[in-house]
Amino acid sequence: MGVYEAGGNGSNGTTTATTCNCCDMSLRCWCRWKWGNHQQQQQPQQNHHNLLHQRLVSLVFSSGFMFFLGCLVLYGSIGMFYGWLVFSKPYSRSTNVGVGLNSLGCQEDNEGSWSIGVFYGDSPFSLKPIEAMNEWRDEGVAWPVANPVVTCASLSDANFPSNFVADPFLYVQGDTLFLFYETKNSITMQGDIAVAKSMDKGATWQQLGIALDEDWHLSYPYVFNYLGQIYMMPESSQKGELRLYRALNFPLQWTLEKVLIKKPLVDSFIINHAGIYWLFGSDHSGFGTRRNGQLEIWYSSSPLGPWKPHKKNPIYNVDKSVGARNGGRPFVYDGNLYRVGQDCGETYGRRVRIFKVEVLTMDDYKEVEVPLGFEEPNKGRNAWNGARYHHLDVQHLSSGKWIAVMDGDRVPSGDPVHRFILGSASLAAVTVVAVVLGVLLGAVKCIIPLSWCAHYSGKRNNALLGRERSNLFSSKVRRFCSRLNRVPLSVRGKIKPNTWAGKLVLAVTIVVGVALMCTGVKYFYGGNDAEEAYPLNGHYSQFTLLTMTYDARLWNLKMYVKHYSRCSSVKEIIVVWNKGRPPRSSDLDSAVPVWIRVEDQNSLNNRFKRDPMLKTRAVLELDDDIMMTCDDIERGFNVWRQHPDRIVGFYPRLISGSPLKYRGEKYARHHKGYNMILTGAAFMDHTVAFERYWSKEAKAGRELVDRYFNCEDVLLNYLYANASSSQTVEYVRPAWAIDTSKFSGVAISRNTNVHYKIRSNCLLKFSEIYGSIAGRKWEFDGRKDGWDL
Repeated sequence: MGVYEAGGNGSNGTTTATTCNCCDMSLRCWCRWKWGNHQQQQQPQQNHHNLLHQRLVSLVFSSGFMFFLGCLVLYGSIGMFYGWLVFSKPYSRSTNVGVGLNSLGCQEDNEGSWSIGVFYGDSPFSLKPIEAMNEWRDEGVAWPVANPVVTCASLSDANFPSNFVADPFLYVQGDTLFLFYETKNSITMQGDIAVAKSMDKGATWQQLGIALDEDWHLSYPYVFNYLGQIYMMPESSQKGELRLYRALNFPLQWTLEKVLIKKPLVDSFIINHAGIYWLFGSDHSGFGTRRNGQLEIWYSSSPLGPWKPHKKNPIYNVDKSVGARNGGRPFVYDGNLYRVGQDCGETYGRRVRIFKVEVLTMDDYKEVEVPLGFEEPNKGRNAWNGARYHHLDVQHLSSGKWIAVMDGDRVPSGDPVHRFILGSASLAAVTVVAVVLGVLLGAVKCIIPLSWCAHYSGKRNNALLGRERSNLFSSKVRRFCSRLNRVPLSVRGKIKPNTWAGKLVLAVTIVVGVALMCTGVKYFYGGNDAEEAYPLNGHYSQFTLLTMTYDARLWNLKMYVKHYSRCSSVKEIIVVWNKGRPPRSSDLDSAVPVWIRVEDQNSLNNRFKRDPMLKTRAVLELDDDIMMTCDDIERGFNVWRQHPDRIVGFYPRLISGSPLKYRGEKYARHHKGYNMILTGAAFMDHTVAFERYWSKEAKAGRELVDRYFNCEDVLLNYLYANASSSQTVEYVRPAWAIDTSKFSGVAISRNTNVHYKIRSNCLLKFSEIYGSIAGRKWEFDGRKDGWDL
């Protein structure tokens, strides 16, 4: 390739070009991206296609293009492996033992993944979630019951495929609660009205079915009583009118009573205030209305109408963040009327806001916002309502207590589109990284292919140059191409790949490319980033995380608490502090309460000490130097709830041989079985496990634990085996786990040979006291293990 040379062919001032032009007269562009010879072609028109073919072949077989393509293939392979490793897991989520979720239900939906939770309080302004009330339902395998109490899985498992549930309204009949809510049908993709029943104050719900199904979208099923009749006024704006239904056979049979207003109102309710019936609703179809920021009021002497518009309509026609759109049933407390509104500022349905109605007459309306008293969820997307909650219905029970239902979502509206944009941006960045690598390694010497500058190729006379000068955009493109093509020479002049600094830059660039590729794959295939809980028999629950540590491992503890406190089912964390000065609560970044139990004696037996602070039946004993994903933790918790009489954990061992010898997980896998689970990462029923560990029969074993300062988990396995002839342990294989003790010198197992020798001695001693477990063996279960063995 050549250089553009300015000069004269005689005195006429015409210019010529050698074999290459990279859009700048002074640029020497030895370019491997060439598309072919850019000299002025004087061949006939029939050679035009041959020229294009030659240029295409030159591009495809150029070293720069081949390098670029090789980089993309390499990064793509890494991304595919990452996707297979992280997202294409051999195990699948299931709602019940051995029963997969209805394949038609709970599909990804750009409207979100809404579900419904229950709250209690002494007033509407002191609401706490059901898990804070410690509601136990043993028959539901929930200890204690946790939100959400109704999800798309609840409907799908009842043979009503649903993508999400939202807009809950309660109807109270004595001690029976009826819950009406919107369910998005996974087949028709429209909203229907479903109903469920609870006999235990909302802890568990029986799905009764679909109460109302029309040919158009339905939501916001406002249910109320008038003169002994039960009415429902759902949102049916798609039909273009506000309809009132009356129950024929409550709660599943309804008939159209009347069309109240021929307007496409959304999220409407009727309230009796000062002897007058008031109807609040929002019309999004009118000219000049602001979506989710508009509110109108009508009044009448009867909920059946006729309705007259308020003189100040629209009451609101403002920004969507002010809470103009209704967000549930209004309520009266201490003689004051309160309206629930939606804040849709950041995203649709971001949060609910409460407004105290100070003036409500036919001529005027005034309200002022008051605090809700509801604690914002702090587990992010791992919380069922971590991203938004937009509907609240509060009811005053005959007992004097208040109960509320609220919907929530862990993703903002339009999340799939958001993920696609971010994923595409990540892949585009990977392309840039591949070009940068080519520039650093010398494979790419000219960023803009010559054919992109073909307009300036060949001979250019004064007339052509005049046209170029008159075309401002063309001139700017030429200058941009010139500057961009100077970049490779400039970069290679400053960064030498054969130096240590150059090699470091190369390594960092490659790592950045890998990270960007994995990020792109995550956004495309990784769902909403939530590591959510697994329901069992339609119920969720929570567990207590318990760890034992001391002052030399404080750095571990900080990382540990920050990570695991965000897991969905973690209720609280108990830290058994064995030695040194304990940390302050402000030193730990936690999304749940952290209790530090300071021990008088540094003993491994403290791990299983009976503790009145424990509020859950399930305890996860997890060493502070083990890091796993929240999804692995949730999967293990789900398996334990299926087998609460066993120790369910993540590290299997096979005790066998004569004499008994302690070996690692590889030995158990080689012999295709296990009979022990390390309790450094295991779920158990603390009411059983801790009682056995501190029984009189275990005293000799505890003394050995103190003598060796080891083997407390081995002892608990022997105690379980000694108490039952059936299977006592269950193994769940994590997707990955990191032992951070390898990065420090404070772990008791840092010397593996010494550690294993001590444990072999423990096996011999415990076998003498409690009998051997070597004769037991359970094969790895592919469903729980998650991998083909």
